[in-house]
Amino acid sequence: MKYQHIYKLSFILLALFFMGCDKELTEANKNPNGIDPTEADPNLFLPSIMQGTARRYTFRGYGHFGGVMQHMQEDGWFGGYNNYQWTPENWNHWFAYLRNNEFVLEKAQNRGFTFLEGITTTMKALAFGTMTDLWGDIPYNEALKARDESEILFPTYDSQDVVYKGVLEQLNYASGLFALGDNTGSPGGADLYFQGDISKWQPFSNSLILRYAMRVSEKMPDLARQNIESVYQSGIYIKDHTEDVQRPFYNSDPWPTAESQSSTGSGFLRRKPCQTLVDVLYENQDPRGPVWFAPVHCRWVEDYTLDKPKDEFIRKNGELTNKVSLLHKEYVAEIAAGHVFTRHYNPDLLGEKLDTNVYVGVPPHMLEPSIHNENPTPGQIVQNQHVSQMAPMFAARTHDMLQSRVITATEIHFILAEAALKGWNVGNAEDHYKEGIRQSLAMWGVGEHFDSYIEQPNVKFNGTLEQIMEQKWIAGFTHALESWYDYRRTGYPVLETGRAALQSAVPVRILYGENELQFNEEKIREALERLESTPYSEAQGKNSQWAKPWLIQGTGKPW
Repeated sequence: MKYQHIYKLSFILLALFFMGCDKELTEANKNPNGIDPTEADPNLFLPSIMQGTARRYTFRGYGHFGGVMQHMQEDGWFGGYNNYQWTPENWNHWFAYLRNNEFVLEKAQNRGFTFLEGITTTMKALAFGTMTDLWGDIPYNEALKARDESEILFPTYDSQDVVYKGVLEQLNYASGLFALGDNTGSPGGADLYFQGDISKWQPFSNSLILRYAMRVSEKMPDLARQNIESVYQSGIYIKDHTEDVQRPFYNSDPWPTAESQSSTGSGFLRRKPCQTLVDVLYENQDPRGPVWFAPVHCRWVEDYTLDKPKDEFIRKNGELTNKVSLLHKEYVAEIAAGHVFTRHYNPDLLGEKLDTNVYVGVPPHMLEPSIHNENPTPGQIVQNQHVSQMAPMFAARTHDMLQSRVITATEIHFILAEAALKGWNVGNAEDHYKEGIRQSLAMWGVGEHFDSYIEQPNVKFNGTLEQIMEQKWIAGFTHALESWYDYRRTGYPVLETGRAALQSAVPVRILYGENELQFNEEKIREALERLESTPYSEAQGKNSQWAKPWLIQGTGKPW
């Protein structure tokens, strides 16, 4: 569809519009043959907002936060991914989406386009909610006012409680607009999420209410309970994985670790499963494991008859070769042809036990992760034959299972399970827990294994928050942002740090960017003062990834 290909162009067009100088200069340089953005169809700008928002979730959730939450680790160029070596980050992307969105929202309000107003109000709430999730206090009430009558160029930072309350108010307002059923000004195909189907937007906005209400449940329990019970009793929220809000990838807009993204395929090769997740999947006989991860190319075999610590060369179908290793693509071809590769070692002579499993991950925060499990070819871009790679689909440009997931039925059912555990009127915790698992398995194409998986000793419902959050963490694979947010407020799952971690605690916020520190110094200083210093943040000062924002101050979580 044409809207799938114009979002980048529309983003650039509107960004240029907002970067314009004063009115006189704009009029003097107006192209009589061009498109005046003030007169343009506002629907033209929706694709860039929706696609951009979805992509940011994936870039974060499959990116650094996949490492933070120990779903994955990298064994090359790994400092930021594995070890919390974060630097200040600007929020240009999010405010670009917000400015574009504000333009469309104003047009919708001026023209009486109720449906479009609901869409843009939802997207606005989602963007502000994500920003406060990431950074803490942010400009909210005075944001986006540089070009209106107030001309606020240096906005005040609102505290997180103000922002979260505002986000919930916006989402409730949007839900009310969708409930009217008025699809006047429907965006049609410009609506990349639902193709102009108004019936799907209220479940989306209500599901976001569930997300943000649970986010503040420790600090504002009454507000959280009211919102969650109201949405649950309405019955209008995302219930099935076929209703997930997501966007596919394309050959022209590929998955982040597609091998074609670099000449060496290093983005794919250096990303590995984390041993933390592998251990849980293995212990629970989780059917998602083989979907996400590939068996090791060359498996270690314990051999106490070996007269040396380990084989120097690999064995092909049991016979020694004269090769230390093969290239990744060579292994793939040979294994596809039915060949089996091993190396033998003698634990007594080597003095340690190696991992002989079919699926092997990289432990978190290793000093030199590329040498793990006696890799004979360590380095930045050379694969480790004794550690699992990601499954082949993660090297593809596009795949049905590879989606930018904004919110899922799985997340919603786990939220309701947690709410039920609190004693709120949202049904039975075990039912929601099971449904969260069921939807995740179905999403990854292994739904037929639900009955056997749910009976695993560690999976069978035991009525604890820790179990709910562990299963939600597993289900958060490839979209780990929500796993990080959950960890901050609950402390689950319990994560241990390794030797190379910058601090022995998981970070709890993104650092404010240099742009704000330089150009809005007075206002950001107020926000920094509201952050809570911790033993882990003292060396950096307040703008630290270990300084606690309002959301977790006084909770004792996650550490």
